[in-house]
Amino acid sequence: MKIALVVPGGVDRSGTDRVIPVLLWLIERLVREGDELHVFVLDQEPSPAHWQLLGATVHNAGRAPRRLRSLAALLGEHRRGRFDVAHAFWAGAPGQLAAAFAAMTRVPLVVTLPGGDLASIPEIGYGAQLHRRSRIATRFVLSRTSAIIVPSEWLGGQARAHGWEPIVCPFGVALDRWPPAQPRKRQAGEPLRLIHVGSLNPVKDQLTLLEAMRGLADEGVDFSLDIIGSDTLGGAVQRSCHALALDDRVSFHAFMPSSDLRKQFDAADLLVMSSLHEGAPIAMLEAAAAGVPTVGTAVGNIADWAPEAAFAVPVRDPTALSRAIAHLAANETQRLRLARAAHKRALNHDADAYAAQIRGIYSDLAAP
Repeated sequence: MKIALVVPGGVDRSGTDRVIPVLLWLIERLVREGDELHVFVLDQEPSPAHWQLLGATVHNAGRAPRRLRSLAALLGEHRRGRFDVAHAFWAGAPGQLAAAFAAMTRVPLVVTLPGGDLASIPEIGYGAQLHRRSRIATRFVLSRTSAIIVPSEWLGGQARAHGWEPIVCPFGVALDRWPPAQPRKRQAGEPLRLIHVGSLNPVKDQLTLLEAMRGLADEGVDFSLDIIGSDTLGGAVQRSCHALALDDRVSFHAFMPSSDLRKQFDAADLLVMSSLHEGAPIAMLEAAAAGVPTVGTAVGNIADWAPEAAFAVPVRDPTALSRAIAHLAANETQRLRLARAAHKRALNHDADAYAAQIRGIYSDLAAP
């Protein structure tokens, strides 16, 4: 098949910096199956450019007018050889571009909704459903889509509430690049080692996470927390950490390459997540493959996996989050039970299974 993948970014020519791992894993596997893959990226580099990545051709739009330049590139490549299917990640700019292309060419369109397309969180100004213009644009894209894909049943429920019937296709970890490890027993008497992975931003709600850590400390739990991710809030989270007198327990790290991040997971007892909204946090899947269970807010895969393979609590509830962590700190048998169940799920639906499911959708739509 000849496939057009339309994305906002995440496909840097380095293959390591400014990338979205799920996209790279999908690209690699589609190419491995013999598909001809063209990736149209709106905002990876400032100037128009082309490069090869994992066997796919990347078409970078560069500076404005990005959508017009990308549409021209899509149509030009389509004239050289017809696309069998187009696939946009996010219904925003990538979806609008792909929908216009599909309307002009009658190429079947697939749209993945991995995050905030159906969200509305006014307090932090997040979600495409906040404003009339973006709501209309999202409706336009989805009304012209042959298949709507979501990565979690939790997000699928949001889609159905808006009148769309999605295909739930969970993301998976590339186990050849992130080798699985069996869950490990905690060392008796050692501090509970917590890890949080995600950029510092309002959606991830690290302020609630820190309040939960304060509660955990007040309950007498001995712990350390490593927060790993780029800071988009200008030090606000670090200042809150200091104000809560947690400097001796919480360490902040910038973005880490995969090898360094894996070392953090290998030393952790729990992944803790405090997000207000998630489609499917990749960190949770990476943790599960590495034998580490997750405690977090009931969004995305955390909601899907609870209670058998994750411990879910309400959003914006630091008390519930701290109590859940304290409970698992005192109940090693339950922590290991969650870890084993999560590990099994991560291995049963890895990146190969995800790519196979996506490719099956393509094949069904491309069939004459």
